Amino acid sequence: MQAEEIKAMRLTRQHLVSPVTMRQTAHDLCGVQAQFLSNAMHALRIRSGDFSEELAREGLIKSWTLRGTMHVFGPEDLPVLLHEGRRHFLRPCDTLEADEMISRERKAYFADLIVSQIKQGRSEREELREICISHGMTEAEGESVFNAWGGTIRALCEAGRICHVTQEKKAFRPCPDFVPLDRETACVELLRRYFTHYGPATVRDAAYFFGETQKQIKSWMDQLPLQTINADEKNFYFLPCEEDDTADIPECVFLAGFDPLMLGYEKKESLFLPQEYLRGIFNLAGIVMPAVLLHGTVAGRWKKSGKKLNITLFKLVGTDEIRLIEEKAYALWDDGIRLAITFA
Repeated sequence: MQAEEIKAMRLTRQHLVSPVTMRQTAHDLCGVQAQFLSNAMHALRIRSGDFSEELAREGLIKSWTLRGTMHVFGPEDLPVLLHEGRRHFLRPCDTLEADEMISRERKAYFADLIVSQIKQGRSEREELREICISHGMTEAEGESVFNAWGGTIRALCEAGRICHVTQEKKAFRPCPDFVPLDRETACVELLRRYFTHYGPATVRDAAYFFGETQKQIKSWMDQLPLQTINADEKNFYFLPCEEDDTADIPECVFLAGFDPLMLGYEKKESLFLPQEYLRGIFNLAGIVMPAVLLHGTVAGRWKKSGKKLNITLFKLVGTDEIRLIEEKAYALWDDGIRLAITFA
């Protein structure tokens, strides 16, 4: 099998050829990274036939999951994504234990107060802060409880007591009752989804995506009925999928920032990203830029600000390719955008 066939399978399985529902997309892709919510919304939009921000807000939730990063997903996936024994770095203020700003007892008091207020419909972050202040929270305690990068809010999310509302403004909702899966069961299930919807992929790809060692990934792979294909002297693994694996590669795709197609594979071995363009998409600050995929290969990146859409191409392309990019852009954003194409 050639690399182009593997790319076509991946694009199809990631719902970039035939859209499905948002809930199905989030489920199949193990959640969608939402460090910046606008990126997650675009990733869902280009894969989902029922996309709307209102439907996302009502039907999806947001919390820290894979790799300790924020993801959007359906509440039915809480047991698997917030499974027991998750392993990612947490600062003392991101737990319910004491830290240098607040005792364990005081933190527990404010944690319970926050949860009770959210259940009563007082869900916005600043409103919750003011309530805690009115109940005696000091400035120093507030620096821990409402830490900008997590704090007690994150501890409550990690515990599955609350989660973020899927919207830009910070607000929270109670999590439905659920029983976390044990680590082994959950990780095998996540790997099943990975090799079904990110596959065919290598062991290194899976280790990169999950932030695990290859040895650990292999032990979970042994529990799955994986199929293997060889290309470029590498073994690629996958599971059967309902989607048609022989679909044509889309001519042009505007991927999201932190898109699953970029995050799903070891970036230095990506079949979609030529290595000479690596820093044009993965910058040194840890940001993954929105990429323009042309005939299955990254050709540039894009940025939309208001009505202006700037596209930076990494190579010279012909007039036919320019026309493809323009047609796709106007089809995605039919709200009078002003399009500018430049070359890096």
